[in-house]
Amino acid sequence: MNRLRLLFDNFTLLLIAVVVAATLAPAHGAGAVIFGWITDLAIALLFFLHGAKLSRQAIIAGATHWRLHLLVFAFTFVMFPLLALLLKPALEPALGAALYVGVMYLCCLPGTVQSAIAFTSLARGNVPAAVCSASASSIIGIVLTPLLLKWMLGSSPGASSTLDAILHISVQLLLPFLAGHLARPWIGRWIDRNQHWLRNVDQSSILLVVYTAFSASVIGGLWRAVPPPALLALTLVCCALLALVLFITTWTSRKLGFNTQDEITIVFCGSKKSMATGVPMAQVLFSAGAVGPALLPLMVFHQIQLMVCAVLAQRYRQRGQAGEALEAG
Repeated sequence: MNRLRLLFDNFTLLLIAVVVAATLAPAHGAGAVIFGWITDLAIALLFFLHGAKLSRQAIIAGATHWRLHLLVFAFTFVMFPLLALLLKPALEPALGAALYVGVMYLCCLPGTVQSAIAFTSLARGNVPAAVCSASASSIIGIVLTPLLLKWMLGSSPGASSTLDAILHISVQLLLPFLAGHLARPWIGRWIDRNQHWLRNVDQSSILLVVYTAFSASVIGGLWRAVPPPALLALTLVCCALLALVLFITTWTSRKLGFNTQDEITIVFCGSKKSMATGVPMAQVLFSAGAVGPALLPLMVFHQIQLMVCAVLAQRYRQRGQAGEALEAG
């Protein structure tokens, strides 16, 4: 648990460092073009590895739990967007229009894959169901996220053509994912043996995309549009949003009669949003000037959810160990 927290803390520091680097030395001109090519390759590698990690045995083991998956998808793609719309009268004046669009984008994204599975495992939840639900959410989000965002934004000038965006995202994310999964029979064992250092490839890809995206936004005047008070307000909004979602997912799973293992899976898969999917998607869905404010809510929410879920997973684990000790006694 301590090693997991340390990894996330280091990644948080690296994200901050990358944003600072993009602010002080943004890529521009020919450098921006080169970084764009490298970023596209890094994103393809990232989703190729995600597909290669996905075990078909885990899909089969978790696919039959349809009530759990429907609830997770409802939280991810229905509850989150509705919360963003219902809270608009409070959020838009507090954050400004640009950051509020970022909050809407955050709420339309699919859930995480790796961290949702990791926290479910740490908390002793239903891991096969988590693998199936998180992976399906990531794939479905490639199509559903642009459609939800288009519905919420309407004719906003920050969003590109929805159909073109879906096709672009599918080529950039879905094809490498499927290629990696089809290649799993040949590379799966090597992938499973090298999970630890391959995580560095994932994080390096995300850092590279963040640098490229923020470079374009800084050149477009990002920090003039997002002053420090707005960043503070954004942090408080993300904390409140996560607290509300964690309460709703926990309360609903208990009211519907799910056992503790399934509750853990529902909470961790239904409350998280994916930076690995969200960062490259933002570059397709938003113009260069709008991508920075669109990503800031995701970056802040992502770090808060990691820290809070690490503590929550530990509490679930301790509760399970206490129950086992009581039964043994």
